[in-house]
Amino acid sequence: MSFDPKLLQLYAVTDRQWTGRQTLIQQLEAALQGGVTLVQLREKDLDDAAFLAEAREVVALCHRYGVPCLINDNLPVALAAGADGVHVGQEDQPVAAIRRQVGPDFLIGATAKTLDQALAAQAAGADYLGVGACFPSPTKPNAKGITREALADICAAVSLPVVAIGGITLQNARQLQGVGMAGLAVISALFAAPDITTAARDLLALSRHLTEGGAP
Repeated sequence: MSFDPKLLQLYAVTDRQWTGRQTLIQQLEAALQGGVTLVQLREKDLDDAAFLAEAREVVALCHRYGVPCLINDNLPVALAAGADGVHVGQEDQPVAAIRRQVGPDFLIGATAKTLDQALAAQAAGADYLGVGACFPSPTKPNAKGITREALADICAAVSLPVVAIGGITLQNARQLQGVGMAGLAVISALFAAPDITTAARDLLALSRHLTEGGAP
């Protein structure tokens, strides 16, 4: 399919470490009310049965708001839950293998940390790239960082839309202006915020400003 880059403008990646006063579903609905444009459900510690049950609930919620939902690194759960696609990292199932199992309308996102990885994912059939970590991340403290220049080089070299990820906040995102990205992927900047809906609105406005040149 032809992937609309605007879907990447505010890309929310779930992380249950920020739940407590609210459930993950409550947090996600608050984010959707604030204008999140794409959701990735990421669960590393649930068994497949629990993951599938949660995924079905999350997919249904996202679709009520007209927002696509992707599943992190679990194609069987994504297909069974009726998700719109999957996102895979370098150590996960290869993009080409997934593309052979699904139709052209099933979205595949791929993590890329180098230009070679980005070009390989594009050739394998990915619809978009997640590139980072752009800044130190509380969610992935050991994630390898990428320079602003390297991010810009990847954006310039591929025809796929690129979403920047890794430690992105309202305070540092402006450092990425002009790199050619299609949007911002956020975790703690959204789900650790005291008011998730307001944080989503502010992050979306900033992302539109950075990617479209409009007024924030």
